[in-house]
Amino acid sequence: MTKDQRAVAIGASSGTLTMLLLIWGLSKVIPSPAIADAAADRLAYALHWAVLPALVFFTMIVAVGNARFASEAIDPTLGKESQKMVVDGRVADNTTQQFLLFMVGILALSVSLPLARMSIVAAVAITFVIMRIAFWVGYRIKPVHRAFGFASTAYLNLGMMLATLWFWLR
Repeated sequence: MTKDQRAVAIGASSGTLTMLLLIWGLSKVIPSPAIADAAADRLAYALHWAVLPALVFFTMIVAVGNARFASEAIDPTLGKESQKMVVDGRVADNTTQQFLLFMVGILALSVSLPLARMSIVAAVAITFVIMRIAFWVGYRIKPVHRAFGFASTAYLNLGMMLATLWFWLR
């Protein structure tokens, strides 16, 4: 295994462990919502929490747009992006993909969880935000350091979808 592969493996595994601990800890301190046990109320609760990840995603888009506006890369067809702009664009692209999966996961999970466990919805939204920021910061430091934030959000999304299937099929 190369040095970069070890860094990615360590980053991915520590990111996944951190994600699990964050969801567990946050779901213990965040109270369950006082909502009716109806799909519409559950979906509305999830959508309110989805605003936080959407704002982080918006911030990434603005960072790319502002950097383009203030540089020769204002015309994206000229290939004049700085390394920071390339990284920010890749972060925004990957966050688009992760956010799509996150939305499917959080909405499906919100109608599948027992009402007493709905604090998990808030916990996954907060965790997604923290880990996407970690992805961005890690990518900026050195691209292999993105693994911490990438794996944590990818496995968070997978976990929500698998949990939804488990609740649905049991």
